[in-house]
Amino acid sequence: MRGDQEFGTLPKLWASAADRFGDASALEDAPVHFTFRQLHGAVREAARAFVALGVQPGDRVAIWAPNTWEWVVALGGLHSAGAVLVPLNTRFKGQEGAYILRKSGAKVLLTVSDFLGTDYVAMLEPERANLADLAHIVVIRGNAPKGTTAWSDFIGNGQSVAEEDVDARVNGVNPDEVSDILFTSGTTGQPKGAICTHAQALRAYADWADVVGLRAGDRYLIVNPFFHAFGYKAGIVASLVTGATILPHAVFDPAAVFERIPADRISMLPAPPALYQTLLNHPDLDKHDMSSLRLAVTGAAVIPVELVKKMGDVLGFETVITGYGLTEACGIATMCRHDDDPETIATTSGRAIPGVDVQVVDDDGKEVARGDAGEIVVRGYNVMLAYYDEPAETKATIDGDGWLHTGDIGVMDDRGYLKITDRKKDVFIVGGFNAYPAEIENMLLTNDDIAQVAVVGVPDERLGEVGAAFIVPKAGHSVDSDALIAWCREHMANYKVPRRVEVVDALPLNAAGKVLKYQLRDELKK
Repeated sequence: MRGDQEFGTLPKLWASAADRFGDASALEDAPVHFTFRQLHGAVREAARAFVALGVQPGDRVAIWAPNTWEWVVALGGLHSAGAVLVPLNTRFKGQEGAYILRKSGAKVLLTVSDFLGTDYVAMLEPERANLADLAHIVVIRGNAPKGTTAWSDFIGNGQSVAEEDVDARVNGVNPDEVSDILFTSGTTGQPKGAICTHAQALRAYADWADVVGLRAGDRYLIVNPFFHAFGYKAGIVASLVTGATILPHAVFDPAAVFERIPADRISMLPAPPALYQTLLNHPDLDKHDMSSLRLAVTGAAVIPVELVKKMGDVLGFETVITGYGLTEACGIATMCRHDDDPETIATTSGRAIPGVDVQVVDDDGKEVARGDAGEIVVRGYNVMLAYYDEPAETKATIDGDGWLHTGDIGVMDDRGYLKITDRKKDVFIVGGFNAYPAEIENMLLTNDDIAQVAVVGVPDERLGEVGAAFIVPKAGHSVDSDALIAWCREHMANYKVPRRVEVVDALPLNAAGKVLKYQLRDELKK
C-alpha cells in the first residue's frame, strides 16, 4: 500500500478514513467516543477554529500535552488548516519548552494546565516575554487562565468560518509540503528540528502498518507519546490508514495497561520490552483475559530471545516486530518481518523498509563487509528535508549523495538485517527517551557553582540507562550531590536528570583536551 499516492496528504486522510470506515469506532478516550465520521467532523470544527484564530498555511502550531482525544482532533485540525505541527515533550520544563517554541516561531500553543500536577501554562509564564511569535495559547484541558483560550471557546469561535474555507485549505496542501517539525536533541547541546512532509509520513506508515499487520477493527492502545514520531505517526496516522481504533493512554503505568487490556479488548500494544516483562511477571496474569492481544512492536533496548517466545506462547501475540528508526528518518528505517524467527526479532532491528537504502560504512563513507561494524547511514524518501533553520547542521548530517549519517554503530548480516552495537554520538537511552550529554552538560553549566561537567550514561536495571554527572566546582564553591540533583529536577525533564553526581577535582582529558568519558565510566564500575 502506498499511502502517499492513495491519500495525498494528511488532511485528506481524515476524510478518506471517514469514507472507508464510516460508523466504526475511531477514537475512544472515556467518556468520549468518536466514529470515523464523527472524528472527521470534529477535525473539521478544529480546522475552522484555527482559521478563525488567524492561522495561515505554513504557520507552526505547537502541542504540549499528554495523549488525549483533544490532541488527535487538534492534529487533524491544524493540518487541515494548512499549518505545521511542532510537538513538545510533556516532560520538558518551561525553559526547554520555550526554546522550541522560540526556535520554531510557533504562532499557537495547545496545552493543558494540569497534568500530573504540572501546569504548563504557569511553567511557561516566565518565558513569555521572549516568545514574540506566540500569539495564542489554547488550554485543551484544565482551567484557562487570563490571556489564554479554553478549548470549548476555541472550537466555538470557529463557527464563524465557512466550510468552504476549510475545503480550500485542505485542497491547498501539497503532499511535498511540510507536515511537522519534530525536535531532537543532539551532540551540539541544543535541540534541532527535523522537517518532514505529508508524503513522507503517509508512505512510511502505510508501509509500517502493512509490515506489522495492523488492520481495520484492531484496538490500538497508544502508550507511546503523541509528541514522538512513534505515537503520532505509527499511532495516529497508521490507525487512520488502516481503520484501527485509537485508544490514547496518557501515563505510562504498567499496572494500568494490565487492567486496560481485557477491559478495552486491546489487540495492538507497542511498548518497550520492560512492559511486556511486567505483564508476564504479574501475579494476576492467569486471572486476566489477554486473548485479545495480537500485535506487538518493541525495541530501544536489548530483548532476550526467551521474552519474544513468551510474548507469543504466554501473552498470545501473533506478531512481534522490532525495528530501528530516528526522528531524522521520519522515525523509521528498518523493521523485522512477521515471519522472522524469535532470535532474529530479539537480536536484530530488521532490514530496510521498502524504498529505503541502509548501509554500514567506515569513516570514509565506504560500505564495510557484512559482519563488520561501522556507522549506519540511511538514504531514501524518509530522510528529513533538513534541520529547521540549521543549514550547517543539515550539511554535517546529510552528505552530498543524500545519505543520512545516523551516528549509530551497527553490523549488517548477509540477509541485510541490522544489529545496533553502539552509538557514535554520545547519547544514552533512559526508559526509551534519548538523553544527550552535551545538552545536559550545557544546562548544568548554568549553575553558578559548577566550573566543568561531564555526563555519561550508566546501566540501570529498570530504565536501561541513566545519567551520571562528574562535577568540578568553581574555585571557592562547593557542590552537594543531593542538592544538585534536586536543582536538575527543577530545570530539566526528569529523564535528563543525572541519578548520580560525583564531585571531582579535575576531569580526565586527552592530548586534545577532550574529556575521556570511557575513563569516567570505568571509574563508576569500581
